[in-house]
Amino acid sequence: MIKIKIEVTKITKSRLFKGKERDGKIPQYLNAVLFESKQTSFGDWRDEQTHVIVEDITKEERAAGVKGAIIGNATDTSKRRTNDRPPAAPENPSEPADSDGPEIPF
Repeated sequence: MIKIKIEVTKITKSRLFKGKERDGKIPQYLNAVLFESKQTSFGDWRDEQTHVIVEDITKEERAAGVKGAIIGNATDTSKRRTNDRPPAAPENPSEPADSDGPEIPF
C-alpha cells in the first residue's frame, strides 16, 4: 500500500484539465508523477516519506529544463525500515527465560 499526501494549495490550476461528462458532472484531473525519494526518514517511523509527488509537465517543458512543482509526498508502507520500528512482542511470552543465558527478555 502506498499512502499519499497532497498539498492542494500548491497545485498549478492551469495544469488541471476536464474529463468527459459523467452523470451530469464534468470531472477535473491533474496528471502527477511519483518519484522515489532519496531521503526517507523525516522523523517519526510511521511517517517515512519514500516518494515525492510532482506535477507532470509536457515533453517541451522537460526539454526546456522546467521541473514540475512538488505537491506532496507518499509513503510505501511495505518499504518501512524494520530497524526503526518499535520492538515486537515476544513470540512465546509464557515460556521462562533461560536463567543461565546472557539474554533477558524485557
